[in-house]
Amino acid sequence: MKQIQELFVEKFTEEKIKVERSLSEYTNTKTGGPAEILAFPTETKDICEMINIANEYQLRVTVIGNASNLIVREKGIRGLVIILTNMKSIKIENSTVIAEAGASLMGVTERVYSAGLTGMEFAAGIPGSVGGAVFMNAGAYEGDVSQVVSEVEVLTPEGKMRTYTNEEMNFAYRHSRIQDEEDIVLKAVFRLQSGDKKKIREKMDNFNFLRGSKQPLEYPSCGSVFKRPKGYFTGKLIHDAGLQGFMIGGAQISLKHAGFIVNRGNATASDYIAVIKYIKTIIKQEFSVELQTEVRIIGEK
Repeated sequence: MKQIQELFVEKFTEEKIKVERSLSEYTNTKTGGPAEILAFPTETKDICEMINIANEYQLRVTVIGNASNLIVREKGIRGLVIILTNMKSIKIENSTVIAEAGASLMGVTERVYSAGLTGMEFAAGIPGSVGGAVFMNAGAYEGDVSQVVSEVEVLTPEGKMRTYTNEEMNFAYRHSRIQDEEDIVLKAVFRLQSGDKKKIREKMDNFNFLRGSKQPLEYPSCGSVFKRPKGYFTGKLIHDAGLQGFMIGGAQISLKHAGFIVNRGNATASDYIAVIKYIKTIIKQEFSVELQTEVRIIGEK
């Protein structure tokens, strides 16, 4: 591995490649072990070159977007880990928005507001990247990415460029084909409509207020931990089971919103995972409901 690390360091600038860097510096939970090779590409050409090298040396490739809805285990991630936050251009042409995968979803909502475009208000305040939002089909307040994306440009694991239409993305609740095929999202095209800027702003401000008043934004967290089970609200199930405030190590079920697990200080990924397992066990016992995680848990066991 050391020779491969040196190859990446020689081929790319210091800003684009780090070796044995702790991912706790980048995850929203402030947890996670080291990445053997951590890459910050700034253009599509970088990613193509990185993937070609990874394929040549049979390196595992892991894309973590901006690491918001993610838990990385303490042993870290082997191979090449790609963070896309330096690929963040946003272009607006009439009612079409073209955003690179690393662009902040909140940043996109502000830009489309400025352009007087409506359709993405639901995303105001969602702390993910465009690539992560497409990957997860992120959504809130009865809106989601599938409703506004028309095309997604990806790089396949084999290093080939492809463009998928909305229909080809196989969007479902918190799901897209990217999760099944391990493509890398490069950019997304959003089709929106002209709207009243005052009404757009009011809607965005209201959603931001609701998030701020209900979600524990004052602590590091991985966002909403579980998918919503059909016919139930996850937060209410956890609240009704009396689990709010439950804590293992530094990871605590939020007292503000039971659907969140927060880092109250020096929490580890193992703390988070232990709390998640405990919640699943209790909710299954109390309500016969199988909770499924929305957050991705990755890294060496």
